[in-house]
Amino acid sequence: MELSVAEKIRLIMKRKNMSMSDLASASGQTRQNLSNKMTRGNFSEKDIKLLAEALSCKVKIIFEFPDGDEI
Repeated sequence: MELSVAEKIRLIMKRKNMSMSDLASASGQTRQNLSNKMTRGNFSEKDIKLLAEALSCKVKIIFEFPDGDEI
């Protein structure tokens, strides 16, 4: 079973003892806006990178072809 982006963010927040308000503030958005994105799972690549930075993490977004090539 693969976790959604929102589930992964929640796990990292828990590990770092961060609240939704903490993450919203660190990523430059309102708590309500972040909460809406978390509920809908509606994240752009830019959103994910900003949240990773706010969580002091690196993120890799990789597309892999059936032959093993990656982009």
